[in-house]
Amino acid sequence: MTEKKNGNDSYEDIINLPRPVSGKHPPMPLEKRAAQFAPFAALNGYEEAIAETARRTEKEVSSEIMHIQEE
Repeated sequence: MTEKKNGNDSYEDIINLPRPVSGKHPPMPLEKRAAQFAPFAALNGYEEAIAETARRTEKEVSSEIMHIQEE
């Protein structure tokens, strides 16, 4: 058995090989690659929660300003 040098011994035979490129299919444009992940929402409702927090904060700040102006 060989000694492990850095824990990646199982990949030493392929680590320096060039990336495979298909001769059959052209590379996908970056815009389309990124679009594959656009519909994914890791946190459902996050945008709505942020908008609601902003609305409440703005309402409180406006109320505070009105109160200060009345004094």
